[in-house]
Amino acid sequence: MEITEKVAYLKGLAEGMELDTEKKEGKLLAAIIDVLDDIALEIADMKADQAELYDGLDAVSDDLEDVEDAVFGEDDEDEEDEYEYEEPEEDEDCYATTCPTCEETIYFDESVLEDGEVICPNCGEKLEFDLNGLEDEEAPQDEE
Repeated sequence: MEITEKVAYLKGLAEGMELDTEKKEGKLLAAIIDVLDDIALEIADMKADQAELYDGLDAVSDDLEDVEDAVFGEDDEDEEDEYEYEEPEEDEDCYATTCPTCEETIYFDESVLEDGEVICPNCGEKLEFDLNGLEDEEAPQDEE
């Protein structure tokens, strides 16, 4: 049973009880029923508006899907393949360090090492590398 039907039932009960609307209690009950009727009508209007919005949103979603297909030229099945992990090339060096703030391991390639700094993707801490010390340490090892 809808809210409007329930309020109509209450109105019928009040009329069947022959409430005296001249007395305080009768006036109060009649006013409450009138407010409930107004609320029920407002809710019915909002439900109709909401249904209209859903229909409009579905139409926009369908149109957007058509635009995405036209622009990207891909089906939904192809999207899964797009995000597959790619293995790094064999000759590409990979480095790792531990963030002193969050203690998570961070992996990066040589280009980041050459920049001398990396931002931790976990906590946002800026880590700086000093390569001068590494070059001095590597030199004696090559002489042996």
